[in-house]
Amino acid sequence: MKKRITIILVAMFMASSVSALELTSPDIESGATLNDKQVFNGFGCSGDNISPALAWDDVPKGTKSFALMVYDPDAPTGSGWWHWVAFNIPADARTLAAGAGTITAGLMPDGVIQGRTDFGTAGYGGACPPAGHGQHRYQFRLFALSVESLPLDEKASAAMVGYMVQQNALESAVIEAVYQR
Repeated sequence: MKKRITIILVAMFMASSVSALELTSPDIESGATLNDKQVFNGFGCSGDNISPALAWDDVPKGTKSFALMVYDPDAPTGSGWWHWVAFNIPADARTLAAGAGTITAGLMPDGVIQGRTDFGTAGYGGACPPAGHGQHRYQFRLFALSVESLPLDEKASAAMVGYMVQQNALESAVIEAVYQR
């Protein structure tokens, strides 16, 4: 009986000490409304179109790279809307600076590929739901991957990147913010 209790206590301690990948941002907060900095500039929206600063911690063992995908599941397209796709983020990276989603800014770590979004271009495209369509959710999801790189280039569709990410994901973390106009 004493041995069984000891084993149970050790198992409980080990389970409670397991960390989960954590994603944070000084610019966006889960459940909060995105500010104008993260709103698209076009399609009737007049934001600054600046990607938020992001940071992550508690990286799972075996992580060889990261991917970031930003998605609006509420877009009236039948398949949602991809706002940002970045992959081959080095395993030792723990932050992305505000504005890193601007291709010409040069703020991404070496080797990172920013794929095509549903705006038809690479890089960050901010929130811009149809006027009067109600509140949309914007999911900033970071994936820890078991591979050093995905065998894709900047022309890959977000769906293809998502497929490859899901096939190689060890863990993910998300910040879900909202926006409406």
